[in-house]
Amino acid sequence: MNVKIDMNSDLGEGFGAWNMGDDRAVLASVSSANVACGYHAGDPSIMRKTVKLCAESGVAVGAHVSYPDLVGFGRRNMACAPQEVYDYCLYQIGALQAFCLAQGVSLQHVKPHGAMYNQAARDRKLADAIVSAVKDIGGVILMGLAGSEFVPAASAAGIRFAAEAFADRAYMKDGSLMPRSREGAVIHDAELAARRVVQMVTQGTVTAEDGSLIQFRPDTICLHGDTKEAVEMAATVRRELEASGVEIKPLKETM
Repeated sequence: MNVKIDMNSDLGEGFGAWNMGDDRAVLASVSSANVACGYHAGDPSIMRKTVKLCAESGVAVGAHVSYPDLVGFGRRNMACAPQEVYDYCLYQIGALQAFCLAQGVSLQHVKPHGAMYNQAARDRKLADAIVSAVKDIGGVILMGLAGSEFVPAASAAGIRFAAEAFADRAYMKDGSLMPRSREGAVIHDAELAARRVVQMVTQGTVTAEDGSLIQFRPDTICLHGDTKEAVEMAATVRRELEASGVEIKPLKETM
């Protein structure tokens, strides 16, 4: 059986004169990009440049929406009402969609970032708010944590959902991501990350921090673009997936 998987990365996460990561090099290995929309990182110029770079690289574009938290890079929990979360998401999606239109590409997906992602994965009301924004935009895929509250929320709203797994993050036994405050939460070994991803994609399991196996089969694999080994890891994961007979394709071609 021919197995296909999407590889995504968080890009465009600079601000003003400050840049983060080598987006062009990462784009050589991934099939989808989550472009920061100005709330945790990014600004209008960086958004335009990143979408243009994606278009030139043949990589699908997604909106990486966040709480309004530039100082905390969107990784600080915020006590936002569901209506606020909906408004934040709709605003950011619309902004990136305009840049996509200007570049002649379509917006493929929406992916929450950081604290918004993690809180909504556990809180159905927040998940419903994000889903509502995606549904009201129309025609785009929601990307979120496999086995989380995003799954029933997307199903109830009748929108397409892509279950996401992480190449460079450790998992707790309940399927949640290990908090970044804990040692070992972020995986820096490219070969180890690649072996874990091949296991996820071909066997439908990942080994949790306590050694237990979590059952899930992801639609997309995330590789963070803000780590020093991002370029090497993306290339290594792609190489090992293809060596295992897995084809790398954007979500719009696999779902």
